[in-house]
Amino acid sequence: MHLKAYSDSDWATCLDSRKPVIGFSVFLGESLISWKSKKQQTISKISFEAEYRALVATTCELKWLTFLLQDLHVPFITPTTLYCDSQSAIQIASNQVFHEHTKHIEIDCHIVREKLNAGLLKLLLISSAMQTADILTKPLHPSAFKELVCKLGMKNIYSQLDGGW
Repeated sequence: MHLKAYSDSDWATCLDSRKPVIGFSVFLGESLISWKSKKQQTISKISFEAEYRALVATTCELKWLTFLLQDLHVPFITPTTLYCDSQSAIQIASNQVFHEHTKHIEIDCHIVREKLNAGLLKLLLISSAMQTADILTKPLHPSAFKELVCKLGMKNIYSQLDGGW
């Protein structure tokens, strides 16, 4: 069994406050075991900052889930794969040098970087079209919504028509 996660944000989503919404989905094998969607407390000046904060939230969730699975003696493959659709956020996580524009998220950088360096996390770029966390962060066209619902393994238990959406 492999633990994998998808992390995403929608920068300046809220029309009233311009605060970003972050979201993640975590799978153990093919089963969705954890997910979150939350409007952030602070405004992000740049889109990669919102994406990076989503990475941090996902990393913290993965750390907790890893400890839980170990305590329950559930075998799983490490490192955990974390998919992100932001090239900038991945570069910041991999880059050991802090730049002027990243000093305000320096602590967050250390959280993700520590797990990468310890080999507990593998950060990979994914296309936005394959990003399952999109369903948690932004409005989608009905066809994209239905596709992501299927990828998440969700079923409409109230549907009269063969159990689908």
